[in-house]
Amino acid sequence: MSSSTAASGSAAHGSAPIAGAAPLSLCAREPHVPADRLVAEMVPPPRFDSVRFGTYIPDPNQPSQAEAVRVLEGFAAGLDGAPATGGRRGFLGFGRAKAPKIPAGPRGVYLDGGYGVGKTHLLASLWHATDAEPSRKAFGTFVELTNLVGALGFQQTVRTLSGHRLLCIDEFELDDPGDTVLVSTLLGKLVDAGVALAATSNTLPGKLGEGRFAAADFLREIQGLSAHFRTLRIDGEDYRHRGLPEAPAPYSDEQVTRAAQATEGASLDDFAELLDHLARVHPSRYGALTDGIAAVCLTGVRPVPDQSTALRLVVLADRLYDREVPVLASGLPFDRLFSEEMLRGGYRKKYFRAISRLTALARDAARLVASN
Repeated sequence: MSSSTAASGSAAHGSAPIAGAAPLSLCAREPHVPADRLVAEMVPPPRFDSVRFGTYIPDPNQPSQAEAVRVLEGFAAGLDGAPATGGRRGFLGFGRAKAPKIPAGPRGVYLDGGYGVGKTHLLASLWHATDAEPSRKAFGTFVELTNLVGALGFQQTVRTLSGHRLLCIDEFELDDPGDTVLVSTLLGKLVDAGVALAATSNTLPGKLGEGRFAAADFLREIQGLSAHFRTLRIDGEDYRHRGLPEAPAPYSDEQVTRAAQATEGASLDDFAELLDHLARVHPSRYGALTDGIAAVCLTGVRPVPDQSTALRLVVLADRLYDREVPVLASGLPFDRLFSEEMLRGGYRKKYFRAISRLTALARDAARLVASN
């Protein structure tokens, strides 16, 4: 599990930042991530290390939230039988095993709801509640799963995951037909091996009936797998906006720079330069890019110039949110990152998610200025 940096001002993965040192730079980092790290890191991200069903607070006005907890607790309890045996466990597992005995009933659950209703909290709680060693259950985003297939190859990914008891897929994406077919085929192989599945995805902002649900889209796209999933409808509003103040306005370049210099482990980068750097780093390495970073400080935030750049920024926002890394910025507010055309297009759910998550991280970063 290693990452390297390309400049002396950057800290290598696992090394402690030096108090009083100049800010780190994401642009100076060129992480190299071995494929086995991708497998080992398929666990709930740090933000969801401690979540459990008991820490999920259902909205009393949305009874579907409490019902989802009840059903998922039962689903987890039903996975305490013999684990899947569809292949020898481990990164390099080979061989053929006897066909597993697959319990009756749906082997998958799909958490269906809009932004911020706690789907990831519930998905991570299911992972934690499942009685299996961490190496026998996996948790990752749709993008991380496709990156795993790219790193290992399809057949090796099937062998690696077939011995698992549970696979949780967060943010299942329906906007790339090729990747959807790839993952659907993979899931079919895993279901045949006895692996239980759980997934989330979001409705598309701007879609007719926004705030309703994407279950029909999900079940249609996974085609033959639909019979394996029970859909759990989760109503509610984005918890990130329940009683919270508006996102803080961007700070000045001077405030951002001063906070970066005063915050141990903070990075400081020009926004445009960071966007250029992301084009040179594979998205599967964006997590490693943030190793050891206590806060990300950005100057000169401006609208992203094109869709490819925007999609890379979305992945970085997801990794920062997973790791609870505050983001302090000057320039434009984060809700002006993406053009109106982008927010109406096929990837709009990604952009709205990025805005929501970056806004939450910007709130977290306000303390950096207040303390300096």
